[in-house]
Amino acid sequence: MVIKLLFVILRTESTNDMKTTKENYFTTNQVDTARFSKALGHPVRIAILQLLNSQSCCYHGDMAEELPIAKSTLSQHLNELKDAGLIQGTITPPTVRYCINRQNWNLAIRLLNELLTPNLEHNVAVVTNPEQLMEP
Repeated sequence: MVIKLLFVILRTESTNDMKTTKENYFTTNQVDTARFSKALGHPVRIAILQLLNSQSCCYHGDMAEELPIAKSTLSQHLNELKDAGLIQGTITPPTVRYCINRQNWNLAIRLLNELLTPNLEHNVAVVTNPEQLMEP
């Protein structure tokens, strides 16, 4: 029993140390870029953003009619975008109105543009014959 308790205490301490180390290792820009990228990582979320961008705001029910997915699935995707800060929702029961969070969207664009920009020119190669890319 004592050994088991000691193991749990040591394991908890090492887990907490790992979290602290990881949190201190990544910059705020890296964390934000990953958060935005994850939110953009599904075609439904891209469609939602395009729909919201085509108008000033949109209600949950209207989006459910536009997109070929269940309302519950739409809610999950909206929550992912909202958690990432790319959209914001205003609740006026019984409806929820969503809009793009322009400030965070501009930040996401800036971060994604900066992601590979410094070394991009050195890694660009012009391929005139696509077969050159295939291995023999």
